[in-house]
Amino acid sequence: MLDLRFVRENLDAVAEAMKNRNAKFDAARFSELDEARRAGIAEEESLQAQRNKTSKEIGALMKQGKKDEAEAAKAQVREINEQLAAASAKRAEADEALQQVLMGTPNMPDATTPVGADENDNPEVRRWGTPREFDFEFKAHWDLGTDLGIIDFERAVKLAGTRFVLLGGAGARLERALINFMANTHVDRGYKEWWPPAMANATTLTGTGQLPKFEEDLFKTREGMYLIPTAEVQLTNIHAGEVLDASQLPLKYCAYTPCFREEAGSAGRDTRGLIRVHQFDKVEMVKYAKPEESFDDLEAMVADAENILQQLGLPYRVISLCTGDIGFSSAKTYDLEVWLPSYNAYKEISSCSDCTDFQARRANIKYRDPDNFKGTRYVHTLNGSGLAVGRTMAAVLENYQQADGSVKVPDVLVPYMGGLEVIRPEA
Repeated sequence: MLDLRFVRENLDAVAEAMKNRNAKFDAARFSELDEARRAGIAEEESLQAQRNKTSKEIGALMKQGKKDEAEAAKAQVREINEQLAAASAKRAEADEALQQVLMGTPNMPDATTPVGADENDNPEVRRWGTPREFDFEFKAHWDLGTDLGIIDFERAVKLAGTRFVLLGGAGARLERALINFMANTHVDRGYKEWWPPAMANATTLTGTGQLPKFEEDLFKTREGMYLIPTAEVQLTNIHAGEVLDASQLPLKYCAYTPCFREEAGSAGRDTRGLIRVHQFDKVEMVKYAKPEESFDDLEAMVADAENILQQLGLPYRVISLCTGDIGFSSAKTYDLEVWLPSYNAYKEISSCSDCTDFQARRANIKYRDPDNFKGTRYVHTLNGSGLAVGRTMAAVLENYQQADGSVKVPDVLVPYMGGLEVIRPEA
């Protein structure tokens, strides 16, 4: 959430930033509500002062035996209380409306975030690896997995519905191998691993920005809980309402979780295979950083995600998302896109973002550094996929397939696969 005072003092800049983000922001409405709120506060304070003054006079009048005047003063206090209640209700109404405006306003893009309308304006930063040229007719992962007997889409539909996946045999083992490899690698690079709940309450989802704006993309239970769309939700809120010590920062957390997304706004997109499904596995990275260090921490997080792809030997590229494509809570985002032969294109496999103090303000996460400033400040929060497991499996299957229909297991995964070096058709 943006700071109220910042928006008030930089209204034109905020309006321009929201225009660049293709986000709705009514500057006139904000100013109207802000003025109503401030006028309400001033009226409350004035009435409270009058009430306090008159209440003191009542005691003095009673001591002086001026009973009639004291009763008149009491009546005046009752009248002031009625006026105060009305003023407070009016101020609370404006305050709530203003809060809703701020809760629905996305983060300010960082100055280094390129200005652009949509994904077509995302500049490429770098590439790693060379896409493979096949000397045989290659298969898409959805056909390859079916032919190998390791992915069963039809039975997944029977069990749950469309956009769910059933993995079996070496497919299930490959999913588990990827999860363990990713989590172990991040732990070796200094991340603390967590095993959080797969459900979250509304307060937690509000802290990271999924609520209230994106509720239609979430699966909700009858009890008002939500299935998490990413472990970012839980990892970022571990320290909600806390004050950290500067010596602890940066905190580096990671977690594997299943993730659940309604994908309400993506009908017709990537309907085949493992790319866009309702339930998927992901290893997530989250950092809590000092403001002056967070963008360096973002670059390091991107390198951590790249390290996974490099060890797997999967070609990829890094792009910088433009203002029209960055997520709601992000100030700056890099996407990693892995090469998928079936698309003859790069597809997103990780998104790494610096959310500055946007989420920390919503979740009230601060830090204390008495050597450098008085009081407390909001931390900066960062998050990144390290990686989306299903998409990684799709990339492994397609890039490591062989002419006979088998799939070579990347060397780094062989120990996690119990020594299996080649996935062959299962009976």
